[in-house]
Amino acid sequence: MVKKLDRLYSRAVFLGFRRGITLQNENQALLRIEGVKTKEDAKWYIGKRAAYVYRAHKAQTKKNKLTKYRSIQGKVIAVHGTNGVVRAKFAHNLPPQAIGKLVRVMLYPNRPAITH
Repeated sequence: MVKKLDRLYSRAVFLGFRRGITLQNENQALLRIEGVKTKEDAKWYIGKRAAYVYRAHKAQTKKNKLTKYRSIQGKVIAVHGTNGVVRAKFAHNLPPQAIGKLVRVMLYPNRPAITH
């Protein structure tokens, strides 16, 4: 029996920043999405939203509720390589402490399939 998913996001791990041999681009994050192993599977996630949710020390008021949880929003922009890793840009660059932590990749906005 297949387990039914009750969430609107896929889990991903923040691998690090896009980099070359000497330079590192902190404005692009590399994400490995759970269950994605090929370049073709990863192409489906291009354009989807991503969110890094973390817990801060001080609470803030959001929608009239006091919360310690905050998030950095981003978007999947491209496939990186052939093993299913994707590149994402976030509104604020992810901190280095987030390397190895979970990132949520939302299953929306959905792009309609083009049929010819």
